[in-house]
Amino acid sequence: METRIQELRKAQKISQAELADQLGVTRQTIISLEKGRYNASLELAYKIAKFFNRQIEDVFLFEE
Repeated sequence: METRIQELRKAQKISQAELADQLGVTRQTIISLEKGRYNASLELAYKIAKFFNRQIEDVFLFEE
């Protein structure tokens, strides 16, 4: 699954560590999400979308 996390994070000029702190996860989790090595839980996906004031579908790009 692709994400727009890195794009949205850079647009707001925040670091991976800052985003991780805001979401209550590790920086490594953010790195893994951005590189597509980890799929967020529904709860984490919701937190990320809410942080960026977006819909989940705007952050996580699901392809069948």
